Amino acid sequence: MSAVAERFKIRHRLPAARWPTREEAARARLFQPARIGPVMAEQRTWVPAMVPWRATDDGFVTDEVLAWYARFAEGRPGVLVVEATGIRDVASGPLLRIGDDRFVPGLRRLVETVRERSAGHTRLFIQAIDFVAVRRRPEPEKFLRRFLDVDAALRGRLAEATRDAAWRQAPETAVRERLVGADRALLEATLDDRQREALDYGYRERIWDTHLPHIRELPRVLPGLFAEAGRRAREAGFDGIELHYAHAYTMASFLSRLNTRDDGYGGPREQRVRLPLEVLGAVRARVGGDYVVGIRYLGDDVVAGGSDVEDAAWFGARFAEAGVDYLSVSKGGRFEDAKQPRVGEAVYPYTGRSGYECMPTVLSDERGPFARNVPLAARIRGAIREAGFDTSVVTSGGIGTFEQAEGILERGEADFVAAARQSLADPDWWEKMRAGAGASVRRCEFTNYCEGLDQMHKPVTCKLWDRVGTDEPGVRVTADGRRLTAPTVRS
Repeated sequence: MSAVAERFKIRHRLPAARWPTREEAARARLFQPARIGPVMAEQRTWVPAMVPWRATDDGFVTDEVLAWYARFAEGRPGVLVVEATGIRDVASGPLLRIGDDRFVPGLRRLVETVRERSAGHTRLFIQAIDFVAVRRRPEPEKFLRRFLDVDAALRGRLAEATRDAAWRQAPETAVRERLVGADRALLEATLDDRQREALDYGYRERIWDTHLPHIRELPRVLPGLFAEAGRRAREAGFDGIELHYAHAYTMASFLSRLNTRDDGYGGPREQRVRLPLEVLGAVRARVGGDYVVGIRYLGDDVVAGGSDVEDAAWFGARFAEAGVDYLSVSKGGRFEDAKQPRVGEAVYPYTGRSGYECMPTVLSDERGPFARNVPLAARIRGAIREAGFDTSVVTSGGIGTFEQAEGILERGEADFVAAARQSLADPDWWEKMRAGAGASVRRCEFTNYCEGLDQMHKPVTCKLWDRVGTDEPGVRVTADGRRLTAPTVRS
């Protein structure tokens, strides 16, 4: 059995849950108010950002987006974070965007909807993201005929591999035709690492590709883009903005040890954190000191050569020193170890080991999937406290019971407890526990059915409820017959 198969062979059952009585909930840390920078949250409960694939292809808020967030708001979590929202005014599929003022009216409707459905009990933040180009895996012939860069270096490798010097001067069309008909061994010998990756996985930019002008200019461009996103978030009425520095995207890549830029923004920690701090400073200057600015970032890259928790602890202290209001800690979700996509599909950063660690499942190792990422948040929180700051730390990952959540707070491992998949399974679960009705919670089974839908860019739902009551009046369904929001289950 392979190491990967060995790691995933164990199936964990959901742990037994003891739910609090109303009196116990009233005393629980989980349901006590807590400060996040300039604002108070009524509880330490948190629904983190999830991408539901419900926006228009132009990035505008839809009725389905409103319904999605309204449903979470009905459960009255302390904090609800809107999905990763693009800061550029460029096409990015059915993801929300905040890269132009024309998006503000729709986002304002979203804020008003959450305020109404939570009766003003939930703080609402929006997550702002930037990403560089990732292309779909091409048909091999199409790649070799159209997209492969036939330069002197490639000609040289082809000449050496075939022992025919004529290829150094052959017409470009002849070189392409030779490669179209080549076996794998010749392709391996002729293409360099990045060219083989583009063939097998699809072309993907790195933030250290400084030979590309738009990549080289990222440190000049991004602070202003994020700052304007902050302005629009405030104008739309959000309580704060969360800067997305996690997973496979631009800002996480600047923080990663893999960042080899040689322009002062890569290499040692002090240079890798430079742009993230400049972005934070630009956003703070634009929105003011009385507005929440948080950061979602990685406690561990979980890829070879990437950053680890000691890097994250050091970064956390720097962010706290720079005045961030909270740090939300995630893990993994990188491109570097992702599985090969099918032809015509893009590589998905949650398919390798780093992706598993980001969203662990019941198909697990001996540790199991439950709260396995919490130690990262605890280490980061400790480093921040040692540095003399009281910045709030949010933890998440496989949390689905009151005892898990309350234990995290009791042990001082985090200041807020976030649950994405459990909140998707039952958006009312926080409120049910607070009201002493925890026995009626619909519990997530951590199979990642929802993540599979996200991978296919389908509207995200939960297998526990998306086929329930689909013929009821007023229930919106997907094209394949799944309901779009969770039904209410009361005690």
